[in-house]
Amino acid sequence: MNIPRLVVAAPSSGAGKTTIATGLIAALAARGLAVSPHKVGPDYIDPGYHGLAAGRPGRNLDAFMCGPERIAPLFLHGAAGADVAVVEGVMGLFDGASGRGELASTAHVSKLLRAPVVLVVDASSQSRSVAALVHGFASWDPEVRLAGVILNRVASDRHELLLREALEEGSGVPVLGSVRRSAAVATPSRHLGLIPAVERSAEALRAVADMGELVAASVDLDAVLALARTAPPLTAEPWDPAAEVAPTVAPGTARPRIAVAGGAAFSFSYAENTELLTAAGAEVVPFDPLHADALPEGTAGLVIGGGFPELYVRELSANGQLRAAIAAFAASGGPVSAECAGLLYLGRELDGLPMCGVLDTSARMTERLTLGYREAVALEDSTLLRGGARLRGHEFHRTVCEPEHGERPAWGWRLPTGLHFEGFAGAAGAENVHASYLHLHWAGYPQLAATLTAAAAAHRAG
Repeated sequence: MNIPRLVVAAPSSGAGKTTIATGLIAALAARGLAVSPHKVGPDYIDPGYHGLAAGRPGRNLDAFMCGPERIAPLFLHGAAGADVAVVEGVMGLFDGASGRGELASTAHVSKLLRAPVVLVVDASSQSRSVAALVHGFASWDPEVRLAGVILNRVASDRHELLLREALEEGSGVPVLGSVRRSAAVATPSRHLGLIPAVERSAEALRAVADMGELVAASVDLDAVLALARTAPPLTAEPWDPAAEVAPTVAPGTARPRIAVAGGAAFSFSYAENTELLTAAGAEVVPFDPLHADALPEGTAGLVIGGGFPELYVRELSANGQLRAAIAAFAASGGPVSAECAGLLYLGRELDGLPMCGVLDTSARMTERLTLGYREAVALEDSTLLRGGARLRGHEFHRTVCEPEHGERPAWGWRLPTGLHFEGFAGAAGAENVHASYLHLHWAGYPQLAATLTAAAAAHRAG
């Protein structure tokens, strides 16, 4: 299968990858093309902007959490029916999982996808030196095809001329565009990065449109498309959620309803997770804890993913009816899977305000960022998986829970300081609750969806 594609990378974080990638997606979509947006790594926020620009879900390609062997299949699944795909990288081009060489880096994913790379260079405060930088990146790994440069934050026509002359003389990599500094396309940030698109609504749409207009005026889109079409066919088969999990409910039996929290406070999710739940036989029903006063009727399972409950703690706390309904559901034996924000919401308190009270822990904001990949071992049997299972996940938060885990911790993993225990694999009066800071991409572990759906079916049957 051959889908034209390219990877947008940079020498380091902060060069403007998200602005350029989102702008490319929006500009190509404005031409009437079906654009498939993708993001290297675990980040949830950038794909939200990509999705707004493309009109279809932004999808993650994480070789650490899902395995290198799934990258091409997941890409082909997400890009089905697209005219072109744009893949935004993570950090610097060659930066991967700490201590593991190229694993999960943008370079690694570009090789797995056999895709040409466009390097976004922050050209501020340099001129001729840009050629040395690009030459170094182009020659570092011969298997990475660095095929174009987009100059970002260019100050003037004179600055652009100096940059182009240097690159023509010293790098051999063509310049596909030159983007001027623009405050109009700046996207507001806060403690965990960009503000998610779901929280900005009309502002986010305007920002995405501005990015598209800026890129369309500054980048040679015909050259970009021509480059994307040089990507050779991929021999992998598209990932298929129906092939990953067998239905867990008997034919002719009603699907168990699994409620999935969403909205501004719980905006972190991977599209493949809900696709796997559906393939496993669940009826997936979204709800917004900021506005719903009850769980969806007939809920037999509950998923509460990541997000920013700390920013909506007063509204979440004030919604006592829903908090009580979730506590009652958990106490009734209903299966619950909660990650990060979900963990905070299920605790007694968050920043001193009452939450659902399902777990005997309280959370608070801190100045310290906890960030990184984890190789975790499940320490207990739970509603999600068997004890002893090994999974790879990701932590990303500025909160702490006290205590960090219950009598039955969800996970154990090694840190430089020693063995670390974390999360809750069941709690007194809520044995079917699995809650942890660890984010998981279920495409890497499809049995999670099957186990949760089977537990929901069993709970519904009573």
